[in-house]
Amino acid sequence: MAVMHGLGSTLAPLFASWLFGLGVSWREVYRWDFLLIGILLLFSMLLRFPKPEEKSSLDFRTIPQTAFRNHLPLFYAAMTFYVAAEIGLASWLVVYLQDARAVSVSTSNQALALFFGALMLGRFLGGFIVHRLGYLRSVFLAASFAVLSLAIGIFTEMLIFIPLTGFFFSIIFPTLTAAVSDEHHRNLNTILGVLFTFSGLGGMLGPWLVAWSSDLLGLQIGFMATFLLAALTLLSTFILFRKNSHGQSA
Repeated sequence: MAVMHGLGSTLAPLFASWLFGLGVSWREVYRWDFLLIGILLLFSMLLRFPKPEEKSSLDFRTIPQTAFRNHLPLFYAAMTFYVAAEIGLASWLVVYLQDARAVSVSTSNQALALFFGALMLGRFLGGFIVHRLGYLRSVFLAASFAVLSLAIGIFTEMLIFIPLTGFFFSIIFPTLTAAVSDEHHRNLNTILGVLFTFSGLGGMLGPWLVAWSSDLLGLQIGFMATFLLAALTLLSTFILFRKNSHGQSA
């Protein structure tokens, strides 16, 4: 599922870049979404979704007791910071490369495609690695390399490392979700609902934080908010990994 998400995300900026090369305006590019949305609606009407095995429904009154116990808030923090970093980077990468680093329109769109392509490849390969290393160790290592890659891309002239950060970002979302599902079998629907709510919060926070910082300090510095968010992801996963290691030792 995650690989298919990456495939679609990779093709979209390449298609947009091709249309720009033909002289098509950005408004026309966005209108192509209507065709894709229509296909999605058609598939949705034809599909028969399986019934969930878990019979329990979401009870808002029990959320504080069921969804915020033990280490779950750390999972929510890690997911929020990660999605904020990913969406913030994806939303502002093209503008940052063009306006702050003098990269051409075509090359900057290709960089966005490379970001999602690396995300797709990493998620495909990650499935063969995560089970060997363990969920939290895998997330911690991925976040560490993501911070390093993003730092090299932002603070040096090796811009290629910014989109390549997607390769290390790739496994964080699905692996955090798998870790939560593996550790908490009761009230899983409620817990995952809260986890994905924080994920959505991160998706809102990331682009806004880059925009707000850029208004105050300029885009060159404002884009560094993605590095800060990635570092906060690393910190959250490090605390999670340490607490989990101590818990297993005990």
